[in-house]
Amino acid sequence: MANSALEIVGLLLTLIGLIGTAASTGMPMWRVTAFIGENIIVFETRYEGLWMNCFRQADIRMQCKVYDSLLALPPDLQAARGLMCCALALGGLGLLISLVGLQCTSCIQNNDRAKRLVLIIAGSMVLVACVCVLIPVSWTGHVIIRDFYNPLLIDAQRRELGEALYIGWVSAAFLFFGGCMFTCCNLQSEEKASPRYMYSRDPSYMAYPPQPLQPQQLVFVPQPQPQPQPQQYPVLSRHPSSIYSTYSRYPSVRSEMAYL
Repeated sequence: MANSALEIVGLLLTLIGLIGTAASTGMPMWRVTAFIGENIIVFETRYEGLWMNCFRQADIRMQCKVYDSLLALPPDLQAARGLMCCALALGGLGLLISLVGLQCTSCIQNNDRAKRLVLIIAGSMVLVACVCVLIPVSWTGHVIIRDFYNPLLIDAQRRELGEALYIGWVSAAFLFFGGCMFTCCNLQSEEKASPRYMYSRDPSYMAYPPQPLQPQQLVFVPQPQPQPQPQQYPVLSRHPSSIYSTYSRYPSVRSEMAYL
């Protein structure tokens, strides 16, 4: 039950991180115009994103223009595009794979090891997506901060950190925790599995495979011969014997001898 709850939490965190990554990829607020100086009257704000540039005039109207040529873009912007697209692809694929391995789904039945393996693969893909989001966002933030403190640039060329960068950092954190829940909660051995899927067995029990019956030859066991009994002699007595023969009307000779 605990693993099921953690898997659902990891699924929700991954979904939130994936939505934030998509929003950060499409938003043009990666670089924002920095207003430096004593003039507090601002008539125009410029935003630079991965796909377009936008201008806003006095908080009334915004105009955006998509970049005309991909090859004309700087290398860091091209790499950021590719990494963010890879993060979306890996995060979405990992989210779909994780649905197969959840304990509350019946896509894989009677095989807990396969479910754990599927969730580990999904968690690894989500963690790779987190790295793909973190690299371009942190790289762009580092370039903005470096150029802001560059004394060779004028104030009009300096930029501020945009909202898309903050959303990207938060989305990377959500993807990281979601991938860790998928991976770490399923890295367990077979002995630590849930006891409801195991049964006890007597250790002295051993199963033997069935053997085919074969005809056996009959063997005669010799019986022991009876031992001869020693001959018993009559005991002499002074009293006459009361044993008489049924075929004679007179006492037997043995009785007379016993009497004598």
